[in-house]
Amino acid sequence: MDYSLTICNKTGLSHRGIAATISLLDQGATIPFISRYRKEVTGGLDEVQIFSISQLYDSLRELDRRKQTVIETITAQQAMTPELLTRIEEITESNDLEDLYLPYKPKRRTRAEIARQQGLEPLAKIIMAQNSPDIRKTSAKFVNDTVPSSDDALKGAMDIIAEWVSENVRNRNLLRNRYRREAVIESTVVKGKEEEGEKYRSYFNWSEPLKRCSSHRYLAMRRGESEGVLKVSIKINDEKAVESICGNILRDNGKSDSRTVITEAVKDSYKRLLRPAMENEAAAEARLQADTVAINAFADNVEQLLMAPPLRGKRVMAIDPGYRTGCKIVCLDTQGFLLHNDIIFPTPPTNDRKGAARRVSNIVEVYKIDAIALGNGTASRETEEFLQSIRFPRKVEVYVVSENGASIYSASKVAREEFPDYDVTVRGAVSIGRRLIDPLSELVKIDPKSIGVGQYQHDVDQTLLKLSLDNTVTNCVNRVGVNVNTASRQLLAYVSGIGPALAENIIRFRHENGDFTRRSDLKKVPRLGDKAYEQAAGFLRIPEGENPLDNTSVHPESYHIVNRMAADLGVEIRDLISNKELIACIDLSRYTSDTVGLPTLTDIINELEKPGHDPRKQAEVLEFDPNVKTIDDIHEGMILNGIVNNITDFGAFVDIGIKQSGLVHISQMSDKRVTSPRDMVHIHQHVRVKVIEVDLNRKRIALTMKGLS
Repeated sequence: MDYSLTICNKTGLSHRGIAATISLLDQGATIPFISRYRKEVTGGLDEVQIFSISQLYDSLRELDRRKQTVIETITAQQAMTPELLTRIEEITESNDLEDLYLPYKPKRRTRAEIARQQGLEPLAKIIMAQNSPDIRKTSAKFVNDTVPSSDDALKGAMDIIAEWVSENVRNRNLLRNRYRREAVIESTVVKGKEEEGEKYRSYFNWSEPLKRCSSHRYLAMRRGESEGVLKVSIKINDEKAVESICGNILRDNGKSDSRTVITEAVKDSYKRLLRPAMENEAAAEARLQADTVAINAFADNVEQLLMAPPLRGKRVMAIDPGYRTGCKIVCLDTQGFLLHNDIIFPTPPTNDRKGAARRVSNIVEVYKIDAIALGNGTASRETEEFLQSIRFPRKVEVYVVSENGASIYSASKVAREEFPDYDVTVRGAVSIGRRLIDPLSELVKIDPKSIGVGQYQHDVDQTLLKLSLDNTVTNCVNRVGVNVNTASRQLLAYVSGIGPALAENIIRFRHENGDFTRRSDLKKVPRLGDKAYEQAAGFLRIPEGENPLDNTSVHPESYHIVNRMAADLGVEIRDLISNKELIACIDLSRYTSDTVGLPTLTDIINELEKPGHDPRKQAEVLEFDPNVKTIDDIHEGMILNGIVNNITDFGAFVDIGIKQSGLVHISQMSDKRVTSPRDMVHIHQHVRVKVIEVDLNRKRIALTMKGLS
């Protein structure tokens, strides 16, 4: 199979770029490396396109392995022909391969197989020829010791015909297309489960065309089905389906006796064999589409969360708020290292606001705190109000930070290794603070599924989800770049070409030998060979290194180009970096070659202008309405500040400063038609919203963005 041509036909991407990408993948190149440093080779394909090529390439190779099994099985049956082999080799879809293989697939003891063993296959062929004027008379000739009567002979022949009908590729494609065009998904409540399944009430009597069923509705119905609350089925018009199959088989001049028998066999085949198989296939196809949409949405949310603005160069006090057990405090330096931990009790039942205020004010002064990261969980609003009442000795801004996954991190092996002498409360507070300092570096320590964004992430295909999320995290880490001297093992593991084992080796080498001063020193790390160095070097930064290029995304393989540029201008590289006037004098055409083109040179120039540029923005403070602390304080018509904390297919959830997030339905995002919520908002975006409905019983808040800037 020509993989690149097949992928080209499926994606519409350049055949040359696909072929080059496949070659690079086969050589062990990673997606971030290919998209960043091999633009000339691929024609500028980005990481999304390369990931798509990689997935299709893997699936096509898996299809080829399946083809080999099929070929070996058919050959062993001595049924292989040159024509059949050619058909198998030309197949590019797994369904087509399985349809072709079906007649040769080793079977259990089916009704048709029993009939064959009784010698009834010749009778089935006679019937299918549609020439016999009296089928019953003909079937009587097949009565024997194992076939007691002509009726039994006819029944056995019909079983064989039913199997032929179900294994016919044309019939299967006909039904497959009918399901794709006409299928209706229906959902009903299981009797007696009405109260238990209240949250699925919308689907107690639901029906819609399958092709119009959105991802979140499909997954909701299937979850209700798995919980035993709903019955879900996918249906087409059975009568028309049988008629269409008969139209494939019956001849206009066929004998009526044979036509009647064949029609009955088709009905049996459809009900017993074809319909269940095609319904399962349609369900699997719909599930894959729904999973893909949900996974893509989740991955997009995770990407936005990981790329959230960091708070650079600030000392942070992190507070994990609480009532009875108090508010846990930690102080972190600009790199996120723990300096101090404490506990205060400004909230009920203790209400020691004065003592807590003195302690917090003193800690802020002693540890020169610039910002406070306040967890958004229990007692968050009361603690925020308390903090705003304090007159700090220095300017301190309060940021509300999502706690999602902090408890999972605090109890993890990673947290225990980082803080063996501290309990989970201190670890959790540290995680909250580090999320403000550098969200990406901290969140990579947590399973992305636990970060708290997305929809139905526990219902979708977990293998596909992990593949997509790992790719998303990897792309984010490499887009930002990693300080090799301060990065955690978890962060380093996501760097192109590194992985967990080499990350551990880098940490150990750093511990034993001190900070890296040159990128080339990475080659001294055990088991970090030339290939790993090639893939990783451009994404690892050394801020105080001997070579200023080591703190940029310029790859070491291109250092000679920058050396030439500087030499041609008569300056040192340090003088060239960030000097826009000098950089503007560079004539890129002088540095092109067979392997280096304008895309690479343009990237080099951009990096020289802004060395080590972080694509993330700076964190911003948002003040919630001080009069809103619980859902009981919410009423229709209120206009509030909020932060988008999750985006789904049907809208966006907005944190308005209380435990329950409000929902801005897609229909409430704009006066104009909105195709996707992601076209309107992004994770962590600060928005103004208006309350349009409050359901206290179900703890639901409906919001709108219409008419608000």
